[in-house]
Amino acid sequence: MNEDVLNMSLRKFLKKVGVTSQREIEQAIRAALDDGRIKDGKPLKAEVRLVMAEIGLDATIDGAIELE
Repeated sequence: MNEDVLNMSLRKFLKKVGVTSQREIEQAIRAALDDGRIKDGKPLKAEVRLVMAEIGLDATIDGAIELE
């Protein structure tokens, strides 16, 4: 295994995940605010599931998104 190749590949994947996730979350929050499903001020619970079946990885990452 080439550590440099692995590192660069991971960074590229995580950048894609970060950019895509932020865009999707922002759009969903704006839509939910617009139609009244949520209100400003209350943190939103978030959960991400990371799966790599070939190596048996199945991890859940919990967090919260602050609106104010």
